[in-house]
Amino acid sequence: MPDSTVHKEIPVPSSPSLPRPNSARMTGRAWGVLLVLCGAIFLEGIDVAMLNVALPAIREDLDLSTGTLQWVMSAYVLGYGGFMLLGGRAADLFGRRRMFVLWLVVFLLFSGLGGLATEGWMLIVARFVTGIAAAFMTPAGLSIITTGFPEGPQRDKALLVYAGTAAGGFSIGLVVGGLLSAIDWRWVFFAPVILSLGILLAALALIPASPRPDRTGQGVDLAGAVAVTAGILLLVFGVERATHVPAVRTVGTVGAALLLFLAFVVIERSASSPLVRLGIFRSGPLVRANVSGLLFAAGFFGFQFIAVLYLQELRGWSSLQTSFALIVIGVDAVLSPLLTPKLVARFGHARVIFGGLLVASLAYALFLPLAADWTYAAMFPGLLLLGVAFSLVYGPLTIVATDGIAEEEQGVAGGLLYTSFQFGAALGLSAVTAVNIGATDGTSPAALLDGYRTALVVPLAAALIAAAVSAFGLRTRRARGDSTPVAGHGTEPDRSGAPGGVEQPAGLGS
Repeated sequence: MPDSTVHKEIPVPSSPSLPRPNSARMTGRAWGVLLVLCGAIFLEGIDVAMLNVALPAIREDLDLSTGTLQWVMSAYVLGYGGFMLLGGRAADLFGRRRMFVLWLVVFLLFSGLGGLATEGWMLIVARFVTGIAAAFMTPAGLSIITTGFPEGPQRDKALLVYAGTAAGGFSIGLVVGGLLSAIDWRWVFFAPVILSLGILLAALALIPASPRPDRTGQGVDLAGAVAVTAGILLLVFGVERATHVPAVRTVGTVGAALLLFLAFVVIERSASSPLVRLGIFRSGPLVRANVSGLLFAAGFFGFQFIAVLYLQELRGWSSLQTSFALIVIGVDAVLSPLLTPKLVARFGHARVIFGGLLVASLAYALFLPLAADWTYAAMFPGLLLLGVAFSLVYGPLTIVATDGIAEEEQGVAGGLLYTSFQFGAALGLSAVTAVNIGATDGTSPAALLDGYRTALVVPLAAALIAAAVSAFGLRTRRARGDSTPVAGHGTEPDRSGAPGGVEQPAGLGS
């Protein structure tokens, strides 16, 4: 089948009572919808962060082995990363509001079931299904923003607020998780139930219902969905288990995943209604955003893992002390909506992303001379710089990965980006764990410190490679008529054939 899709131009209302599409001003209704969607991404972030801190308490109460405890975390990553593309396509095909609300309900139910678990396997199953729910809910929520707000300042502002909220959820979750774990680890699962119930009621009241998408000639690509989902599951599984199984088994698992991806490409090329239109990868900004996002997530989560081990295993800090130490990274929750939009307006997305990745590289480099007696004052500059870097990278990457993409493919674009983030996180955790194990010779404090120092090279390398990839976007030009370099608005033609064409949906902010 030819690699094409119908390009629908939807006019923007021109009522004088509504803000212009090129204005950043949004209506009260638009803010209400944005707050609901921010609540959902905050819920996803706080859920993951709280569980990270609660793992020791869960292990002690349920008497879990190290392998089982790892699967409590890995099950969520598998469900989230494995089903993200399918979730994004489902939002495009079956309705974004419908998918968002449905899977928010599933998230609510299985988070509660996790809190009722009395055996390790029950918790693992609950986390796997919760991850699947997040995989459908998250791209649906993102695509509601990218199709509901006109492309330009309004959408950029909405996405940066959204990104800041996601980061804030993760940072706040570290502290809240420590507090709740001190009471009872089960509240780490019950608290999201209460929060998600409030978000659900607000979503039903505020997110406008939309007509069921016209799926004429757009059947569900079941074969492609099975192939790519199985491939991603196997790949994430192989990466997650790389440090716990023989190398030959990892190679076999990754090899099987690559064969499934090859089968997926073959299926998509011949499918009448592909799950992912392969031509979407012709967008240089989209590809750069996904590769940079994967590497940035690998570095960020790998660094955080080593930092937690250093503080708790070597320094003997409690979970709550560690949470408060790392919360400075959450400065991005403030900077993303306040500082980043001004920098983007002045320098463009590409330069801001590139600068953010250089700041991240500096943050990781500052930790390379890690010492056993470092004060918190010595750690603070690196942690603060990492929070600044997150604010400069995460939101603009989200914008770049979805800008210029047709409305009917916004769910897929969001699914691709979040799949990159999740796989990057799994890859980073596996890589730093492998390097840490290989470089640690013994159990003495000096041996542990050597392992941590060596492993910290991995996040630094990931950030530098990501910066090199993003640098290719510095040469692109803004498609809106000025000459500010910006990733996501290059000279690549849109589907109508005009360079840098941008469709303008009738938006919530209009």
